[in-house]
Amino acid sequence: MSAHHGGGVPAPEIAGAITTVHRYELPLARQEVWGLISQVSEYRTWWPWLRAFDATALAANEEWRCEVQPPVPYLVRFWVAIEEVEPAVLVRAKVGGDVVGEATLTFSDTDAGCTATLDSSLAPGNRALGLVSRFAGPIARFGHDWVFDSGARQFIARAVEPLVGD
Repeated sequence: MSAHHGGGVPAPEIAGAITTVHRYELPLARQEVWGLISQVSEYRTWWPWLRAFDATALAANEEWRCEVQPPVPYLVRFWVAIEEVEPAVLVRAKVGGDVVGEATLTFSDTDAGCTATLDSSLAPGNRALGLVSRFAGPIARFGHDWVFDSGARQFIARAVEPLVGD
């Protein structure tokens, strides 16, 4: 797995937004990865820091409710409104609650499998997180990156590797 941080998402500027591009190399074809991430009922088994998760499907017009406990001193509650889905190619969503913004997940083929790229622009959606972001920016950034990067590592270890035998 490799991750790249940087770049950006064309999105309206939100005060305190953390805009990133995370890229993860996966040893499965994108259709196989899509089959895995479509199993939303498995998410809490892959990600123990996902304290609560209410979702039916990975499909357009779905709205997910989430509670995440990153390794920082606050619980983050938010919803994800899935706006557009092109299976094994793209998922575009809006986020609201304690975190606000938008994110796009895309998949592209590689010789060894596929690359999953998560472009996001997320900002504090409440006063407490706004203060953390403003006065303890590195903590906010650490929590943000930790959720994405540990989520990718855990997904690979718990869902992908059992299929490839690593």
